[in-house]
Amino acid sequence: MRNGVVQASGGGAMGIGEDADERRGDAPEARTKRRPRTLLCMDDRAFGLQFPAPILTRLTESAQVGDPVRVRTLDSGEARAGLADCEVLLTSWGCPPVTGRVLDSAPRLRAIIHAAGSVRGHVSLETFDRGILVTTAAAANAVPVAEYALAMILAAGKRVPFLARQARSYRSDWSYAAAHGELSNRGRTVCLVGWSRTGRLLGRLLRPFDIEVLVVDPHADADAVAAQGARLTTAAEAFPRCDVLSLHAPMLPSTRNMVDAAALALLPDGATLLNTARGGLVDTGALARECRSGRLYAILDVTEPEPLPDTSDLYDCENVVITPHVAGSLGSETERMSLAALEELDRYRSGRPPLDEVTRSAFGVMA
Repeated sequence: MRNGVVQASGGGAMGIGEDADERRGDAPEARTKRRPRTLLCMDDRAFGLQFPAPILTRLTESAQVGDPVRVRTLDSGEARAGLADCEVLLTSWGCPPVTGRVLDSAPRLRAIIHAAGSVRGHVSLETFDRGILVTTAAAANAVPVAEYALAMILAAGKRVPFLARQARSYRSDWSYAAAHGELSNRGRTVCLVGWSRTGRLLGRLLRPFDIEVLVVDPHADADAVAAQGARLTTAAEAFPRCDVLSLHAPMLPSTRNMVDAAALALLPDGATLLNTARGGLVDTGALARECRSGRLYAILDVTEPEPLPDTSDLYDCENVVITPHVAGSLGSETERMSLAALEELDRYRSGRPPLDEVTRSAFGVMA
């Protein structure tokens, strides 16, 4: 298992793609006033959600935009015309892959600023070969995911989702609560699998509570984890102790089904599996067997496949809660990512280092 942590660039050099006057040493104020030619590429839904009029106005203060401001594809005549003098490509959900052919159509392109999370399947390795800056708004998307995970962890301690489901059957007979054991969050142990952006943020959110936080991530730094009040350990040590196992790892060939039958067997009776990352991290069949037996609880915002087929046993288990992939940015939350992208644009045009650069070395192990 590898995490999806991408460190921001530490370089302080002037932004890529500056013209000759800027390279000769214009003052920082002059560089900040520079408005690079920018083209947006995303689908209709993303554009409507993330770029309402006030944010578009904010964009035009930082960038020169053409007509149209946004394209849906990168291979139409309209798109090629926009790419020809585009310096910054601002992307989001629905943007097609930025292939070598697309890059050939954009000789002035110096930065791809992604106003969403993962850039996998969207940015090609050739982008890095050409020295083009790539940034992501994944840190902004981590906020609602961590909030959802925190809420579910605390709710799981009291068995709230499961008791609420059973209330429809038991009604005024409250004796059913006793079957769920101790209903408490005091002294619980939570294991975070993946010290990613979401994992780190969730670790910080858990600090005020009387909860022990363990982290399983072979690529995390023990001192950095300890600084957040958590402890880096191994699955063999953490899984048998944890009350909630919360997944925050990327979906990679090496992490597929990482939580398999053997891993689930390590969890103590009554533990809750919380998955807000990717459904493919978990062996769905093995999880279904454990939940059917009543030994484990599960809160699943993502599944494999997604959505689960109508015939899945997990729908019928009273100890399982399934939500339709709602933990990530939705509605007004998506504007956080737009604003994060505009902050990256401002940093680029003023020559400051990016906040969340995607590097070639990190690209292969990130979500």
